[in-house]
Amino acid sequence: MARVVPSWEGSSTLDALQELVEVAGRLPQEVARQAGLSTSELHALRHLSSSPMGPVDLARALGVTSAASSGVVDRLAGRGHVERRPHPQDRRRTEVVITDAGRLEVARRLAPMFEGLARTDAALSPAEREVVERFLRGATAAMRSLT
Repeated sequence: MARVVPSWEGSSTLDALQELVEVAGRLPQEVARQAGLSTSELHALRHLSSSPMGPVDLARALGVTSAASSGVVDRLAGRGHVERRPHPQDRRRTEVVITDAGRLEVARRLAPMFEGLARTDAALSPAEREVVERFLRGATAAMRSLT
């Protein structure tokens, strides 16, 4: 990297960040595989965990066509993870809602990671947390500069 970016000097924090980015990049595929889902299905459940979405909004969030999104919803509905319901304000439209079973599937798969992250965070002092947060926000901003 030093030849491409003259000011670049490797460090243990940059090495750890690179490792985190690599693991995070593989995580959706691995969790989806363990759950017997496609990565699109897993991402759909993640989006729907926040709030119900219309099919077009879900397609946009997943970065796929409406037809592909419809297939994702069909498969998730077949497993009991989501339901299509009439939109509460506009009965001509539908929205996709995650079910308790879908929420449980996501929570069950991700709970060990969240528990480990919570333990790691709890072990930090307020001053350490401030430094870590500043580093992570700076790293996020550097990565966002490419998008």
